[in-house]
Amino acid sequence: MSITFKDVHLRLGRLTLELNLTLDRNITALFGPSGAGKTTVLELVAGLRVPDSGLIELDGIPLTDVSRGIFVPARKRVIGYVPQDLALFPHLSVRQNIGYGAKKQTSSRPKVSREKLCHVLEIEPLQDRMPNSLSGGEKQRVAFARALLASPRLLLLDEPMASLDQPLKDRILPYLERIREEFAIPILYVTHSASEVRTFCDDVAVLREGKCVAHGEADALFIETEEKVYRWKG
Repeated sequence: MSITFKDVHLRLGRLTLELNLTLDRNITALFGPSGAGKTTVLELVAGLRVPDSGLIELDGIPLTDVSRGIFVPARKRVIGYVPQDLALFPHLSVRQNIGYGAKKQTSSRPKVSREKLCHVLEIEPLQDRMPNSLSGGEKQRVAFARALLASPRLLLLDEPMASLDQPLKDRILPYLERIREEFAIPILYVTHSASEVRTFCDDVAVLREGKCVAHGEADALFIETEEKVYRWKG
């Protein structure tokens, strides 16, 4: 998987996003503080925003090219997106929410088996429940399943652990690792947690005020302190 941002410029309120960057590892983190532009980058890739100028390509195929008037609609990008609020349909059961992902299956990629997906994420017993009866970790797993069942070319995760306390984070991370191992779908992962970057991601782009200030292997850019926590070297 390769995502290229060439001369991408977007003015959004106080934020000015400027990107010249290629991401070509299996799991890449977008790391930085709130307001750095991380979610905006995901929205540009997903087709939920259009830059003022520039080119965005996925595996060499333009998703957006402002100069040539190219903009592939979000529904045709075959990209899975799990936003921070998860966006589960409150009036649909877990089974129906997951099934919505299957309806969006337009990819030429091999289809993801619903049975295998539910087994890997351990959500078989939740099928007939409603979203408002689920715990935070259960909602997270259902949202992952819905996105993955569409067999996306790329999975976008926007701070999937941000709303969870540490015990829940410790329970959810193994599911993310199973997704990585079982389904071989490239992931663009937004976070402000250095620990998540080091634990889960191969590659990291560090964003500050809409600009990429560092890019490289996670192990090279983040160090473990004497207190056994990770931090960016910059």
